[in-house]
Amino acid sequence: MRRLAGALEEEGHQCWCPNLAPNDGSVGLEVLAKLLAVLVSEVVEEGELFVLVGFSMGALVSRIYLQELGGAERVRDFFSISGPHSGSLMAWFGRGNGARELRPGSELLRRLEGGVARLKEVEVVCYWTPFDLMVFPARSALFGEVGERVLVWALAHPLMLKSGRLRRDLVVRIGVVRIGVVEG
Repeated sequence: MRRLAGALEEEGHQCWCPNLAPNDGSVGLEVLAKLLAVLVSEVVEEGELFVLVGFSMGALVSRIYLQELGGAERVRDFFSISGPHSGSLMAWFGRGNGARELRPGSELLRRLEGGVARLKEVEVVCYWTPFDLMVFPARSALFGEVGERVLVWALAHPLMLKSGRLRRDLVVRIGVVRIGVVEG
């Protein structure tokens, strides 16, 4: 994420990459979302809108922040990069609360899907690749009919962050505002 943030900063954007740990699925995603809310309150002025970019599990942490912790009132645009919005079959190989929450049909994913209307004032863009083996099936990176869908021909999950097409698209879409980037 720091490489992507660096590219955005070269274009004149102010970026902030919080370290939400542990990010290995061992703790529940709500724990990380609450940490994100605290960090945002420390960095972003009250009443200031910002853009939020979430990668992988960080996209779901971002959704919890947006939908359940009042973040939708503070975020202008939300960019999800390979976020497992409908879960991932790969989560069955993980342990811990976070891994269980990433499994298709989990209580958390059902709750987020039921509260998607809270995003009505936020512009949402979902970047995804059909070659993603971490978010499996790859179409799980799209959530419902929410937001614009941007196909990126990256050959693997981590290569999404190195995609020149994705970076160029973000630069075009983002105005000069503070950017919060949450890594999964």
